[in-house]
Amino acid sequence: MSMKLQVNFCGEIYKVDPDQPFTIGREGDLVLDEANFHLHRIFLRIEHESGLWWLSNIGSTLSATVSSGQGEMQAWLAPTGRLPLVFPLVGVWFTAGETTYEFDIIITGTPWESTTIEEAGNGYRTLGLVELSSDQRLLVVALAEDVLRHKNRGKGMIPTSVQAAERLGWSLPKFNRKLDYLCKKLADSGVRGLHGSPGRLAMSRRARLVEFCLGNQSIGEADLDLLPEVRRAPVV
Repeated sequence: MSMKLQVNFCGEIYKVDPDQPFTIGREGDLVLDEANFHLHRIFLRIEHESGLWWLSNIGSTLSATVSSGQGEMQAWLAPTGRLPLVFPLVGVWFTAGETTYEFDIIITGTPWESTTIEEAGNGYRTLGLVELSSDQRLLVVALAEDVLRHKNRGKGMIPTSVQAAERLGWSLPKFNRKLDYLCKKLADSGVRGLHGSPGRLAMSRRARLVEFCLGNQSIGEADLDLLPEVRRAPVV
């Protein structure tokens, strides 16, 4: 059976012709966001070659997190990178500026199948060889809140550390200390993209952390209930 591929962005389905490359970016076959000039005009390309579908990063600065449907496989697709698409469902996340984007790739006829990931019963969720504690999960959910609340629009904003700390009711030193520890823990376990140049480290590591945890399915919409209730000013 031949492998057919579709792209799902915000509920809109794009059928990809195996004889024509499919481009994604600020322009292209799938236009994600014309107004975000941090996004490459053409960032990603999907094409069929040698009996397989391939996802290529043809941008110069942005990277993408690519995960299988159950989160059991995850890759960080850097510029010039190329990845075979072999799972029935593949999620793609990436951040341009302060905005994180998400879309799905659906393939029929693949020779591989996804397996179910089990959650530990001790309050932790396993990220490969790393366990996410309750405070660490809360931190990531605060960073991913807008993305999780607006999954139907395929994009969301990543808050600053100050904003995320305020959302949790934590001091900024506490938030940064926990963020530093979690990023180092993941980086030491082999997760790429949590360190970068000094000028881009703060934003890029928060975005990469959100992408990694969404792709790994260690956080989801149900975790929004963990966040403190938003206090609203009384109506006078």
